[in-house]
Amino acid sequence: MQLEKYKQRDPKRIGISIFTIACVVLIAGVFFYTSFASFETKQNFNIIEGSVGSNGDLYFAFYVDNKISSKMPGKGEGYIIDKEKTTCTKGASVEFNETEWSVKVINMTERNTKCTLYFESRYSESILNGTDPILEEPLIAVTIEEDGTVKKADVKSEWYSYEKKEWANAIILKDESTANSYTIGDTIPEETIESYFVWIPRYRYQLWDLGNYDSLTTIDTSKVHEIPIIFGNYTTLDEREGECTTPMLSGASGNCTVGDYMTHPAFLSIPSSGFWTGKFETGYGGATTISEAEQNTNDSSKIIVKPNVYSWRGIQAANAFYSSYNYQRNLDSHMMKNTEWGAVAYLQHSIYGSATSVRINNNSDYITGYQGNVEPTCGYTGTNEECNKYCNDNSCNIVYPNSILASTTRNISGIYDMSGGTWEYVMGVVVDQNGQPMSGRNSIYNSGFNGTLGCPTCNNDTSSLTNISNGYNWPEFKYYDTYAYATVDEQYQRRILGDATSEMGAFVETIYLTQTRQISSWYTNHSYFTHSSQPWFIRGTSFDDGTNAGVFAFGNNSGRVAYTIGFRIVLTPE
Repeated sequence: MQLEKYKQRDPKRIGISIFTIACVVLIAGVFFYTSFASFETKQNFNIIEGSVGSNGDLYFAFYVDNKISSKMPGKGEGYIIDKEKTTCTKGASVEFNETEWSVKVINMTERNTKCTLYFESRYSESILNGTDPILEEPLIAVTIEEDGTVKKADVKSEWYSYEKKEWANAIILKDESTANSYTIGDTIPEETIESYFVWIPRYRYQLWDLGNYDSLTTIDTSKVHEIPIIFGNYTTLDEREGECTTPMLSGASGNCTVGDYMTHPAFLSIPSSGFWTGKFETGYGGATTISEAEQNTNDSSKIIVKPNVYSWRGIQAANAFYSSYNYQRNLDSHMMKNTEWGAVAYLQHSIYGSATSVRINNNSDYITGYQGNVEPTCGYTGTNEECNKYCNDNSCNIVYPNSILASTTRNISGIYDMSGGTWEYVMGVVVDQNGQPMSGRNSIYNSGFNGTLGCPTCNNDTSSLTNISNGYNWPEFKYYDTYAYATVDEQYQRRILGDATSEMGAFVETIYLTQTRQISSWYTNHSYFTHSSQPWFIRGTSFDDGTNAGVFAFGNNSGRVAYTIGFRIVLTPE
């Protein structure tokens, strides 16, 4: 057999009969597996283009960190393929699919073709304990300079450092087919970029308050503190020794007590070591005026996540979800959940983030990435006054990339628009008395999802509808958080630990001029819990909310079309 003959000449090389591979390809595209010691894992040779007859041979050699290896490293072992070094003889070439971790040899027209694949270690940060960024196509790792210049990152060297508060960034190009035209260190023009994302590594955090508040009392500003977190997957019982049982149900505490560490619930429903979140509020592609970005439609092709664009607003929660869901299915894209917002908020207020109040985006045209010139000194008053200025002409705010005080890290690597800008719908909703997620308030004001209506006759609704049945079906449960039924917004104990709602207590009602607001102990942020008539969570508040705006702000809504409410996208590649 020619394979054996070749192994005698070079035991590190492997020969595979074209005929054998072709047979495997014909058998429903199954994985090719050989028991030879050189191949210890399954390799996927799903297409071989070109033909030299059944007697031709194809040989592979593997180099890992410039050392010859007896096998190709497996997916998830921390390696990447060096596509520039990888070559084949006799005019053939290799295409490598990192998502499927599979090899495709093309243009093979001669016998005894030999392909050499080079793999190199991917950079990892020790404090992340294995929760380093997952890069799947079409994501491209980038670094962003202080002036906003985006460059393709060298993923074999330090391109992020959570210890230095420099979070990992990645982009998706408008034309994904041009990704290979950029080499390491190349500047990627802003006009070619469709979306920016930031990596949130999986972590545990230390509980300081179980959030069992069922009424308004008085605020306690001493509650504000740096939140201790520990990065890591911690998937085995040994690794999680000493961790309390993580509650994922509304109002549940499991066996958790103050001082315990708990895996943040945002990471428990995804098969990943973290998630990518939109660096900015979702924008509407092509909008050149504020009104053009108000579109109640399910259209993933309009999604952009960029600085200095109009936020996509005026959209029902269901359309926002399915636009997000269909955006990048291979990356498990979806609309941000309430617990995922909480995971970003707690990371922001840890030693790895700015751990202080995030400056408001006070651009009154809902343009992304802005920062107010000064910290507001009052909450929402309904008027544009010195204690809470907002504008659309840059007279009271600063444009990205100079708006780093509005970033979760106080540098350009962080996440923007989490304080002010536009309110953001998140996938967090009250269930009805039968335990099913509610649609909204009534037939006029609802999310577009099927479900019970909490106040069918409110707002002069004469439809007699008590539920929506001709709307969107609910997605898989992992894409939304549910909260216990209630008819008032002060029963904060219905929280899910980690969602950055009730743990921000205590809460109180206050008045700014003639405006009444419920606020929390954390930076006096807006704090209205969901209930049956307003079953949907919204986060961050709007450009004109002053001190009430913030990463820890939360409110309620019906899920309806509202020109003040947008949404944010999350990616969870496995």
